Amino acid sequence: MRAKALWFWPLALALLVTDCATKRAVEHRLTLGETKPVVGDVVRLTLSYNKNAAMGVEVGGDSRRTVLSVLTFAALLVLGVLYHRTRPSERLRVIGVALVAGGALGNLLDRLRSSAGVVDFIDVGVAQVRFWTFNVADMGITIGAVLLLIALGWKTHDRGLVRAHRSP
Repeated sequence: MRAKALWFWPLALALLVTDCATKRAVEHRLTLGETKPVVGDVVRLTLSYNKNAAMGVEVGGDSRRTVLSVLTFAALLVLGVLYHRTRPSERLRVIGVALVAGGALGNLLDRLRSSAGVVDFIDVGVAQVRFWTFNVADMGITIGAVLLLIALGWKTHDRGLVRAHRSP
């Protein structure tokens, strides 16, 4: 097995399995809108369904489920190309792609399995000031995107430095 596959597949699959398992567990233990404190009122579990894109952004009107599913498939194709163009030595980039892909698959499975939308349940905030409710897949996507930005930024920055030193 190639070195990058040793990082990619375990991370992507672990994220996907964890995301699916936590969503099903919350759906079986909570009713819609029910809240269970985890760390006081700061971190709590609150079952909700998101038919829209990240942070509730509306995309696609009445056909949003189809539009978001197609966009996710397109993103997964782009991630596949990015994975194949990544050298095994670019570990941070491989990890970033794995996390984004695993998270995207987790949320896509929710969209395909139910018209209710993506299961969200992690509710963070203080009193009435709350962040958007999210899930494990969303955490993977966010962390993976940050890692990709760092990995791609360093690469671009490094190339710029090389060019700057070679210029007269």
